Amino acid sequence: MIRLALAQLDPTVGDLDGNLARLTKALGQARDLGADLLVSGELGLIGYPPEDLVKKPAFLDAVQNRLERLARETSDGGTALLVGAPWREDGRLYNAAVLLDQGRIAAVVRKVHLPNYGVFDEMRVFDAAPLQAPVDFRGLKLGVMICEDMWYPDVAAHLKDLGAGMLLVLNGSPFETDKPGLRLGHAKARVKESGLALVYVNQVGGQDELVFDGASFALGRDGRPRLQAPFWQESVLACDIGGDGDIAPGQLADEPDEMSAIYQAMMVGLRDYVQKNRFPGVILGLSGGIDSALTAAVAADALGPDKVHTVMMPSPYTSKESLDDAKACAEMLGIGYDILGIEPAMQAYESMLAPVFAGRERDITEENIQARARGLLLMAISNKLGLMLLTTGNKSEMSVGYATLYGDMCGGYSVLKDVYKMTVFALSRWRNTHVPPGALGPHGPVMPERVIAKPPSAELRPNQTDQDSLPPYEVLDGILEGLVEHETTVDSLVQRGFDEATVKRVARMLDLAEYKRRQAPPGVKITRRAFGRDRRYPITNAFRP
Repeated sequence: MIRLALAQLDPTVGDLDGNLARLTKALGQARDLGADLLVSGELGLIGYPPEDLVKKPAFLDAVQNRLERLARETSDGGTALLVGAPWREDGRLYNAAVLLDQGRIAAVVRKVHLPNYGVFDEMRVFDAAPLQAPVDFRGLKLGVMICEDMWYPDVAAHLKDLGAGMLLVLNGSPFETDKPGLRLGHAKARVKESGLALVYVNQVGGQDELVFDGASFALGRDGRPRLQAPFWQESVLACDIGGDGDIAPGQLADEPDEMSAIYQAMMVGLRDYVQKNRFPGVILGLSGGIDSALTAAVAADALGPDKVHTVMMPSPYTSKESLDDAKACAEMLGIGYDILGIEPAMQAYESMLAPVFAGRERDITEENIQARARGLLLMAISNKLGLMLLTTGNKSEMSVGYATLYGDMCGGYSVLKDVYKMTVFALSRWRNTHVPPGALGPHGPVMPERVIAKPPSAELRPNQTDQDSLPPYEVLDGILEGLVEHETTVDSLVQRGFDEATVKRVARMLDLAEYKRRQAPPGVKITRRAFGRDRRYPITNAFRP
């Protein structure tokens, strides 16, 4: 029998000493569990994805140094370590799994399939390896695969043909809705084809626009779950491999439902972005609307209410209802709250611009001045206090350009960047009746019911609502889901029952807003196709469907 320990850890890209300390601590925990081998996630020593960082020779020299130090941690001949790291060989650079045992580098397995789609761009920085041989480890041949290698049948089949007794997969698999089921489906297919048990180790935590849900697991030779690690938290768990290569039953953590998973993705993504970049806290504009209320709730849950400060910036068009709702949100969350009216700034700008604007009617220009005055105030507070500014726009708005550059788009991070408006409503209702695991915010409602129920409005002119400029959100989101997530044609959407003129209008707005999205802050990936690395369109684009 061999006992494996799964190290589901939260590394920081480039923090070699911090990641080394995490792995060393996990190695100690594995020893305490009586494990023969501890397995980390993909590139667990350097963090994933490293992007062009691995092109720096000095960085790769430092990685080699840390690998040698980690190897010495196994000198007692007890628990060995299989760790993900870049590996240089014959002028090539590989994404690799390195076996450290008895104080030395005992084996290296290189990644065969390099993903080059969506958020992945590994062909840019790594070389693809030929099919690899199993690793001999204490009487068992380990069929080691690295992430994408599990998504194709050839690697597992080759390892089986060369005598592998089980499959072991190191992963850096980012979260998106429906991803856990997709991973499990590929894993079960490899088990069914090979007849081998499979252990899948994923990382957890946030890295820029990506967030990793952990959710490591083990499948027996019959394809049934033997172990399920928790979602969204670090853990070191053990499983036993019998002489027949099968896995003994272990603990099975519950899988969160969709709303819980999305909310925790936003929490973890924001928490790690703020903490790994060493910000003391965050600031945001609290308008009394649902987007800023949900953003504030996620921030309080992720960082703690004492790390969140908000500002209400009323104009002459701001309703008393919005003022009351913003204050109520702040009080329910227990977060900091100031009121800074922008009317003096509006008057100053209009006075300065009067000679240039003489003889011209008021239009969206004056509305944008309000948004930019608010952005200036928030950026000033961010600079003075060192707090990171959060933007509060959602994916529906960013899709069609319903946002003001250098105004409400000012900020360092966007919590709702990949969350459609209808999902914002659903998440707000969910959070008012649920407390996410690990939340540091209140154990009760986080916003008044009126915030969820009232018609959304930017309040930049009298009696304004979003639906003055946009289709109803239930219609808009349905069209956008087709256009953005699936590249559905206009004709296909019309056949599904959407109005042709509305679809064409939304498609045009989507294309024209690309220049705004290029200047938007990062935000956690939630859906199949987040704006940014997932979906790259030219700004200058004359094609119209």
